[in-house]
Amino acid sequence: MTKQLAKTDIQSKVFTIRGVSVMLDRDLAALYGVETKNLNRAVKHNIERFPPQFMFQLNRQETNELVQNLHRFASLKHSTSCPYAFTEHGVAMLSSVLRSERAIAINIQIINAFVAMRQYALKAQGDDRIASRLSMLEKALLQYMDKNDKRVDEVIMALNAMLQTEEKDVKIIGFRKE
Repeated sequence: MTKQLAKTDIQSKVFTIRGVSVMLDRDLAALYGVETKNLNRAVKHNIERFPPQFMFQLNRQETNELVQNLHRFASLKHSTSCPYAFTEHGVAMLSSVLRSERAIAINIQIINAFVAMRQYALKAQGDDRIASRLSMLEKALLQYMDKNDKRVDEVIMALNAMLQTEEKDVKIIGFRKE
C-alpha cells in the first residue's frame, strides 16, 4: 500500500484560484506517481467526467502569478500550455480515471486533507452544524468510493444538491450586534 502522506504536505499544494480551493495537475501527478502529461491525457479521454466546476485550465495571468510567487513553478514560465486546476470534486473524480491502487489511496488522503481544511475554516467561523454535516457527508462519500469508484460523480452531485438545500429559518434568541 502507499505510505501515508502528512495532511500538511497535501495542504501545502492546495491553492485558492478564482475563489476555489484547487490542486494543480503537476502536484497531483507527482502524488500519484505518474507524469503530468499522462494524468492530463487520462482526463481528456474522460472529459465528460470533468465539468468546469471540477476542473479548469489556468489562464496565462494566473500561471504567471504562480511563477512569480512560488519558485517551484519556475518551469511554467516558458511553458506553452497553462496547468489544469482540479477542485476537491475533480480530485475525487480522478480516482475513477486513474485506476491504480496508489491513485485510490492517495486520492482518499487528498480528499481528507480538503475536508480537514474546510472543517478548520468552518470551525473558525463558529458554524459547527455545517462542519458536522460535511463530516457525515465525507464519511458517506469515502464508504461509497470504496464500494463503487465508477459512480463517484453521482455521489458528488447528490452531495452538492444536499449542501445547497435551504435550511429552515432559525429564530435567533438574544442580542444581535448590527
